[in-house]
Amino acid sequence: MSVFVRPGRHRVAVFVRHGVLPMEAGIVHRLFGRARGADGQPLYEVVTCALEAGVVTTDTDLTLNVRHGPEALDDADTVVLPAAEEDYAERPHDPIRPELAAALARVGARARVASVCSAAFVLAAVGLLDGCRVTTHWMSAGSFRAMYPHVELDPDVLFTDNGRVLTSAGVASGTDLCLHMVRTDHGASVANEVARNTVVPPHRDGGQAQYVRLPVPDPERSATARARAWAQEHLHLQPRLADLAERESMSVRTFTRRFREETGLSPGRWIALRRLDLARELLEGTDLPVERVADRAGFGTAVSLRQHMHAELGVSPRAYRRTFRGPGTAPAHP
Repeated sequence: MSVFVRPGRHRVAVFVRHGVLPMEAGIVHRLFGRARGADGQPLYEVVTCALEAGVVTTDTDLTLNVRHGPEALDDADTVVLPAAEEDYAERPHDPIRPELAAALARVGARARVASVCSAAFVLAAVGLLDGCRVTTHWMSAGSFRAMYPHVELDPDVLFTDNGRVLTSAGVASGTDLCLHMVRTDHGASVANEVARNTVVPPHRDGGQAQYVRLPVPDPERSATARARAWAQEHLHLQPRLADLAERESMSVRTFTRRFREETGLSPGRWIALRRLDLARELLEGTDLPVERVADRAGFGTAVSLRQHMHAELGVSPRAYRRTFRGPGTAPAHP
């Protein structure tokens, strides 16, 4: 379980500024606010704060009535910065306003900090991104590189996780980032339930491309939707690329191209991530031995599952299960 989960309800502070994008602030409340434990109680307390309490303008005709000033950052476990209009200037936060820097200095050393979209410029300006691999909206990549050449920027991913500091790309990727944090804190089952309640995809890999050439396809019009749906239901069969292409009556080459256009991922990468999702749910929610989990998730062997989990999550299947189910969990036998 995440090192940021400590006794008591986890406090998330959404730090907004004048010109904030309302959707970016709203998704943080919606997703963290929907997370529930086994007893049905909220897992997070979400509050909004600003440089000073009161009315905060947005980039629309809406305004936010913010109850808390920067003091709310003092005891926050997670701080999320949505983007604001000022982040899109020619050289945003160069130099950063003293009052903004002072507010962020209040964030505790153990708190997790995340930016949505071009709010990454704020974190970079106060040095929080030094030594990190980060992302921001692909349209801001040139400006970011010019201002912070010492920070490793990857403009081709949805979000990055450096442990304490996380960044995400455009508006919608803030959803992916919040679900990723919920999943890291409390496991796939909690995050998936939040996604179901909010009617959003439960998991888009952080390494997925920001910009997919075609719009998100209507399942009835998508060229690869039937193959994806079949693969999702038959992961244990270890579906081959040729089998998927045949289901859509395409050549492997054409299928691979259309698959990447529609999902932003190669078929192999997409299937590997779906297998990992299923393995995580089985480890969290069942007592199946690791060998059975590996077989049902399509990895074939426990060795293969361990290799994939180490590569993606840095832990073994048994360590992952202990994290989310406790040290006393005893695996059942087939």
